[in-house]
Amino acid sequence: MILKRKQYSQMQRWKNESNGASALLVCGARRVGKSYLCSYFGKNEYKSMITVDFANIQKEVRDAFEYDAADLDVFFSKLSAYYRVQLHKRQSLIILDEVQLFPKARQMIKYLVADGRYDYIETGSLLSIKQNVQDILLPSEEEELEMFPMDFEEFLWAMGDEMTTPYLRESFVKRQPLGQALHRRVMNDFRQYLLVGGMPQAVVVYLESKDFGVADRAKKRILSLYRNDIAKYAGVNKSKVTSIFDSLPGQLSKKEKKYKLSSISKDARTRDYEDAFMWLDDGMIANPCYNATDPTVGLALSSDYSRRKLYMCDTGLLVTHTFGDNRYSDNELYRAILLDKLNVNEGMIMENAVAQMLRANGHRLFYYSRGDSDKRQDMMEIDFLIAVRNRISPVEVKSSAYRAHSSLDKFMSRFAKTIGEAFILYTKDVMIKDAVTHLPLYMAMFL
Repeated sequence: MILKRKQYSQMQRWKNESNGASALLVCGARRVGKSYLCSYFGKNEYKSMITVDFANIQKEVRDAFEYDAADLDVFFSKLSAYYRVQLHKRQSLIILDEVQLFPKARQMIKYLVADGRYDYIETGSLLSIKQNVQDILLPSEEEELEMFPMDFEEFLWAMGDEMTTPYLRESFVKRQPLGQALHRRVMNDFRQYLLVGGMPQAVVVYLESKDFGVADRAKKRILSLYRNDIAKYAGVNKSKVTSIFDSLPGQLSKKEKKYKLSSISKDARTRDYEDAFMWLDDGMIANPCYNATDPTVGLALSSDYSRRKLYMCDTGLLVTHTFGDNRYSDNELYRAILLDKLNVNEGMIMENAVAQMLRANGHRLFYYSRGDSDKRQDMMEIDFLIAVRNRISPVEVKSSAYRAHSSLDKFMSRFAKTIGEAFILYTKDVMIKDAVTHLPLYMAMFL
């Protein structure tokens, strides 16, 4: 199965506009499809291609990077001979896969780009942690492209549906209801997406088998890979990173979703765990969401980085992570998602999906919380804040049965001069009520 990904068009734009003046650095969590997409791109867009896999590099290739970098004629001749691929000037691509495992190759990019003969794409994860950048000079010739798990539109593409999303986008732009029948069908597809997630391996096996259990086993292997990476690469912080990673579902299942280190240890302090949080963020395994204490001065400028929520990079992985070793068929969460019976705590699945979609759209994640006031009427919490055309839009995630949005009302009143359109994302159709735009959850991909 060929999976269509949005990053492909961005890679085409880089190739045409750069014309060899920069290398493309494709970064993302393990198993989001970086290597597959780059290989597919190389086969379609170039006359020939070489992929150097640093996770499984042979001594002869490693020696070429170690000892022949100063003579690029010899270097390219050795690569061409070893991989049995003829290289063509300005028509060949060299992929440096998992480049973080061999930092010297990344340092070479400066000279490879300056040479100008071929194009270069690097792929990697955990690209900025100390052990992957120490003792090298990071090249300024890199153009970074972030890659995330498949979003809902890409999931529909994989299902063979390329017609629905354009109509959804038109309805979003016009703020026009879809109608009960279409909305119900799209929500059914979206619930499948919540359960399966956007990790390509899980998507492929699910669509081939139509069995959530098969997808669940694929996701368990990915979670196991992440734990192995933590043990191997997190260094002195591995126990702290593991503790945060394993406690993610428990933290998100609470009504108060701010991450509380006291759940790990009563003696835990933020300053002692900051590197561990950063490790998960750098590996793109988790999406942090910070408290913006004063939206009137901007989100990043007013952020309290000691107060955060932490979402899983992929909602399908979160579902599997939540029930651990239990079989999917024995778990109430699967049935709750499919039958639209999520309770308040299980609403974390919907909130995580919104966080994932906002992050994939290029938003840094922020929320607003005023929970420490002595006056109950001043207390409020907004799930997400996003910048839209120089205004701040509050975004609340609600179940279909919600009856009030008191926090949103307070926020709109308090920051009336600053905010733009207010959104509620829920499981029903498009509606505008009380100056609030209500959108189906799947339309978060358009924000």
